[in-house]
Amino acid sequence: MRYKALPLATAAIAAVAAFAQTAAPDPVLQAMHDEIARTPHLTVSSLAPPYFVEYILDQADTFSASASLGGLISRHRDRYRIPEIHVRVGDYNFDNTNYAGRVFGSRYDLESFPIDNNYAVLRRYLWLETDSAYKAAVEGISRKRAALRNVTESDPVPDFSHAAAVHLTLPFQSLAIDENAWADRVRALSAIFASFPEIQNSGVDLNSSAGGYYVVNSEGTEVREPENVTYLRVQAVAQAPDGMNVRDTVTFHSLDPARMPSDAEMTRRVTAMAQEVVALVHAPKGEDYNGPVLFEGIAGPQIFAELLGQNLAIPRRPVTDGNRGVFFASDLEGRIGARILPNSFAVLDDPTQKEWRGSPLFGSYDVDREGVIPPPLRVVEKGVLKSYLLTRQPVRGFNASNGRARTPGSYGAAAAGISNLFVSSSDAIPAAELKKKLIDMCRQRGKPYGIIVRKMDFPSTASLAELRNLFVASEGGGRPVSLPILVYKVYPDGREELVRGLRFRGLTARSLKDIVAAGDDSTVFDFLDSPAPMALIGASSYVSEACTIAPSILVDDLEMHPLGGEQPKLPIVPPPEMTR
Repeated sequence: MRYKALPLATAAIAAVAAFAQTAAPDPVLQAMHDEIARTPHLTVSSLAPPYFVEYILDQADTFSASASLGGLISRHRDRYRIPEIHVRVGDYNFDNTNYAGRVFGSRYDLESFPIDNNYAVLRRYLWLETDSAYKAAVEGISRKRAALRNVTESDPVPDFSHAAAVHLTLPFQSLAIDENAWADRVRALSAIFASFPEIQNSGVDLNSSAGGYYVVNSEGTEVREPENVTYLRVQAVAQAPDGMNVRDTVTFHSLDPARMPSDAEMTRRVTAMAQEVVALVHAPKGEDYNGPVLFEGIAGPQIFAELLGQNLAIPRRPVTDGNRGVFFASDLEGRIGARILPNSFAVLDDPTQKEWRGSPLFGSYDVDREGVIPPPLRVVEKGVLKSYLLTRQPVRGFNASNGRARTPGSYGAAAAGISNLFVSSSDAIPAAELKKKLIDMCRQRGKPYGIIVRKMDFPSTASLAELRNLFVASEGGGRPVSLPILVYKVYPDGREELVRGLRFRGLTARSLKDIVAAGDDSTVFDFLDSPAPMALIGASSYVSEACTIAPSILVDDLEMHPLGGEQPKLPIVPPPEMTR
């Protein structure tokens, strides 16, 4: 497979130049520039002015619609701008960020950020936001110094890294969507569940947006990066006779609403998902299992997206003043140069590649949220970990960004995330032979059956109660892993039996080195990523478009156990009849 980075970057720059010749000056960029020009004058008493200021402004025009059982629940068209103001005091080695203590600063009672391109109003809001951020910064660095007063670091890591100024201003697009047609489509898809009375709750949610983000900073960077995304998420929940909730989700993604799947294709997949949920209702509960597991089809890229993709970002443990919050370290921290996959595996993260096999790639972007242009990144070579996904917040051993800042992070830093993650093996076997190999392994070990997982709950749709149980089951505060949704026992004669209510124990990124075989298939998995554990839907205000292309894999010696916890009660009376 060939990856073309430079021609795409050249084409992007040429497009910017052509656009700049005809476009009028952008009042948003002008207001951001002019306010940043005044920040050297920010000072309180004898305190130093900021050494770095950055304005990030998210902008979108959105349309959303929701329906259940053939009835429209909501329909909205909205426009918004959301500012993210970063003011750093101190210097690149030590500043006010990466501090988890309480900082109050001063707050102004501002309404939502203006959506009109009124230069004077934009500057007024930026001025007030900057003033508030600076006051919080000077208080924060003082408290951070106090928290470190009795701490000696032998090899401190800088708090921020330099980056070359970037000028990349691509045009934003307006949202072009037939609202009535899509509202009818959402309504019609939701009506499918009326034919499945065993499904208790179901819903269809559409969200389509066009816009992007601005980045202007005091180092001279100027960015206008378009972001357009449409997704339609369909969820269904039912209860087994013992009260256990079973569920499934299907999501359709596209960078353009006109390129979403056809009505016939969405209807087919939603109907199949409803049938699978009903089958889960009648499936037996799974039992304790220890042995080989085949992740087949979409489960292959899902497991790589979660175990590898979410661990390639290395969070910094923040300085605290005694209050300890939740912190999830990466399973791969300190593993550079170690084997994390079999020798035949290579992994590439490539935001510069726009298409694969004639279809647009969901995770492509030109410049990240910190104004850094991302190159293709060889993450794993011959099974050995070579690099992390890096932002401008240094981590031990890496002081420079590689352009992977995808969403706002914690304590003043950006959060890194994957783009288009390509996973390949030079020693692949026909995918159809993986099941036979699984059966042979189980027969040799005297096991009555093996396990095939065909779908994971990633990004997770777990409820708060389920999430709490997963945290408890993760034994000691480690990063929890999403639940397998479609799990099948496979007997020596090839017969399969769907089971429910299983979870993995001890499944981490380190488990990937126990892959014994990879298929010659490559499944594309588009999803909306976030820094939340399991990319939990609704747990983060910001998400980023991501894509994983990976084969089916057979992993040796994994543990699966029944879900614990008290099951909810069944409904007291049966559901009402669905009438037309």
